Amino acid sequence: MFFLYRILINLLLLISPIIIIFRILKKKEDPIRFQEKFCSFTLSRKKEKLIWFHGASVGEILSVIPLIRQLEKNKDIDQILVTSNTLSSSKIFSKLKLKKTIHQFYPIDSNYFTKKFLEYWKPSIAIFIDSEVWPNMIINIKNKSIPLILLNARITKKSFNKWMLFNSYAKKIFSKFNLCLTSNNKSKKYLKLLGAKKVIFLGNLKFSNIEGNETVLNKDLVKFFKTKKIWCASSTHKQEEILCARVHNQLKKKYKNLLTIIIPRHIDRIPSILDELEKLNLKVHLHESKNKVSKNTDIYLVNSYGKTKSFYKISKTVFLGGSMIKHGGQNPIEPAIYGSKIFYGPYNWNFDEIYDLLDSHKVSKKINNMNELSYNIQKFFIKNNKSNKIKSKIKKLGSEILIQSLKQINFFIKK
Repeated sequence: MFFLYRILINLLLLISPIIIIFRILKKKEDPIRFQEKFCSFTLSRKKEKLIWFHGASVGEILSVIPLIRQLEKNKDIDQILVTSNTLSSSKIFSKLKLKKTIHQFYPIDSNYFTKKFLEYWKPSIAIFIDSEVWPNMIINIKNKSIPLILLNARITKKSFNKWMLFNSYAKKIFSKFNLCLTSNNKSKKYLKLLGAKKVIFLGNLKFSNIEGNETVLNKDLVKFFKTKKIWCASSTHKQEEILCARVHNQLKKKYKNLLTIIIPRHIDRIPSILDELEKLNLKVHLHESKNKVSKNTDIYLVNSYGKTKSFYKISKTVFLGGSMIKHGGQNPIEPAIYGSKIFYGPYNWNFDEIYDLLDSHKVSKKINNMNELSYNIQKFFIKNNKSNKIKSKIKKLGSEILIQSLKQINFFIKK
């Protein structure tokens, strides 16, 4: 199986220039820094100890920033390297004020490039985030006797079943990790079955993400929002926007100054969403519009990425999408950090353990249909705002996970 994997990677390598050109034209690739993926490095390595983190994209990178800030205080660490695969993650990273930490794009996982990458950067420890498992890199890391950690590990049932189709191959790969720190108990069970030797459940490191780096909204817009009764539908998928629009119409019978903020998971769907909402005779305002927001606006439709934090600060009632359709839900940690009361539908299997935890702290609540959503939003409007209480609970939980994660990593740093 590993032999076949290397053949496929080499075939991918042959056509990679065409893929890169296409991605540059689509503005999904940096026109200069793409060369880092071919191990033409744009930054230099310092002489002393280097710690390396790798995550796929924005979510994975942001999840380890609190941990990196703590590690930057460690005098034994001279440099921290963060790699990722996407352009969006590099843009987010460039906005962070970090002293010892640099970013490069992760190389194509060929045997040649992974060896070249390790020879250049010479990491003292390699830390992969979430479900990032790259066979060639992992084997070459172990060939160099570099400690390897899978941090905030998350293995879904779907990916577990795929790995189990190649059981002996999976055990060969996962047994290379010196330590796996899991974000949930299911992942702990799956990783042990896949051959990981030392697996510890600590909880989801994303709970340690502190507030900050959110886009500052226009003062006039904030002033307008304060005149409204607001709830937010975030990370919505197809069909869910219409369901939320119907909830809006129900709530508007009681709250004349109601405003519903909708943040779709994929903004390329904005034209079709706009068309559907206007068919219901709803007044819609697009976030990027240069026009002034009308007083009789029903739906404030967010048509750009990276704005969710700003709206979570304003709306303390959030419906999280991907849960009223058979998608599996979306991660509720970010709205929880901002003190939002979270409502979600019955299809939440991708984050069921997180929701169980948040439910137990009365931060989130499952609803089975949109009538229940309407009822619960109205109920929450009537109650006193408990945003600060929610924030406090999440902050305490995140702090404990961060401390334990740091403790486990420091064990390898001191070696």
